[in-house]
Amino acid sequence: MQDRRAGGDTPSIRRMDNACYAPRRTPAAQTVALRGLRYHVRRWGDGAPAGTRPLVLLHGWMDCGASFQFLVDALAEAEGRERQVFAPDWRGFGLTEAPPTDAYWFPDYLADLDALLDALVPDGAVDLLGHSMGGNVAMSYAALRPQRVRRLVNLEGYGLPATAPDDAPARLVQWLDELKTAPVLRDYADSAEVAARLKKNNPLLAADKAAWLATQWSAPTPEGRRRLLADPAHKRVNPVLYRREEAVATWRRIAAPLLFVEGDLGEFEIWWGHRYPREDFESRLAVVPRLERERLAPCGHMVHHDQPEALARRLASFLE
Repeated sequence: MQDRRAGGDTPSIRRMDNACYAPRRTPAAQTVALRGLRYHVRRWGDGAPAGTRPLVLLHGWMDCGASFQFLVDALAEAEGRERQVFAPDWRGFGLTEAPPTDAYWFPDYLADLDALLDALVPDGAVDLLGHSMGGNVAMSYAALRPQRVRRLVNLEGYGLPATAPDDAPARLVQWLDELKTAPVLRDYADSAEVAARLKKNNPLLAADKAAWLATQWSAPTPEGRRRLLADPAHKRVNPVLYRREEAVATWRRIAAPLLFVEGDLGEFEIWWGHRYPREDFESRLAVVPRLERERLAPCGHMVHHDQPEALARRLASFLE
């Protein structure tokens, strides 16, 4: 396990100019060896008082742990005290190594999280927050390891539309076809172009936050351009079907209090449409025994970017 203060003009945290967001809490950068990979973790609040439970933040697909910087800053102000916070980069994202693989499997995220918590917080329970894909991992983990999760927060982690067994052949054919071509992620001229891409994805993202995130979301290439910090293999379809019944059976086992947070302009409104009926998701969420909900506005899918202060205030109350 390595520990260093993040610095320098790298994809890690660095001093920003006036055009960029200026982080108010500086993380340490930690490397954890687990399951054959070197995992990168950002860590805040080493001076937190004894007795406070750590907060672990799990990012979504095509994102990284640095994405939570705005929320970490706002939460410290909302709580008025120091809290220890961990934000790992998932395998194949950010500064964590990518495994030699043709596809990424959901159970690997669960196993990685289990090993990470054993390394970072070997005793007791944590407060666990996940966004989107990270929210889905957090929900499953809280159900499978109830003794390890004190409070659970899901930011727009809806799961996926239901599939049927008859969908399997076409999905497997698609995967086999995609294996014949190496996936690629486009590169960008500079950080400003990356920031513009972030703004296009999320028009609610403030310009200073986009400029800062661009340096965390990408890294310089030898040619002087910027590449995204993600394994292109993430673009391949997963050959394993998502089974609604398995998700419901798992979510029903969640023992920790759950706070589910969504934006009024979030994923259902801009993405799923008729492919994932709202009533289907509501019936899944209804099986969680201890549920609180929050809807933030104006807010899209990236709730921790669009409304970090409002989210932090709600978290401060929920995590008390």
